[in-house]
Amino acid sequence: MRNLLFSLIFFSSIGIVAAAEQAPDALARGVTDEVLQIVRSDKDLKAGDVRKARELIESKIAPHFNFASMTKLAMGKHWGAASPDQRKQLTQEFRALLVQTYTASVTLYKDQTIEYRPLKMAPGDTDVLVRSLVKNPGGGEPVKIDYGMEKTDSGWKVYNVKVADVSLVESYRGSFNSEISKNGVDGLIKTLRDKNRALLAQAK
Repeated sequence: MRNLLFSLIFFSSIGIVAAAEQAPDALARGVTDEVLQIVRSDKDLKAGDVRKARELIESKIAPHFNFASMTKLAMGKHWGAASPDQRKQLTQEFRALLVQTYTASVTLYKDQTIEYRPLKMAPGDTDVLVRSLVKNPGGGEPVKIDYGMEKTDSGWKVYNVKVADVSLVESYRGSFNSEISKNGVDGLIKTLRDKNRALLAQAK
């Protein structure tokens, strides 16, 4: 759960204009210090205020993730068989699930630092991998976290996050495939909706 936080603070306070003009790695470096300061200094977040954590996710972080692309990646081959309305509902429910998960991780941040690796990007690239290492203050092996980013009409957005080379988005594919094979796409939508309702009730 702790590693999910680092996939969030990456893009927590980026404006659309800045996202459109800056290179992805420059974007990351420019906002990290500000975001970490907020997480470290906010007494409500440190005390585990779920409401405030959700507000942080919704207002500062979620706008910089491409949830449609993330849902498509998690669905794999089944995305093509879903209707436009089913895709819309799937994206809404998967977005809600990720926001709920990320909200639970916000208060786990302590004193870790993030180091960004050199960006490999050619002129005209619209899909890049931004690599980072998360270091614990007490030492130990750094955690490798990579961000798949794509350039959209509204700037660079995250569509995948890999922790130690494991995709957090694609990790849902197995359970999605299993549910679809048993109850179809509508069954998956219902399962996600029910899970989101349960998580929201637990958080209150």
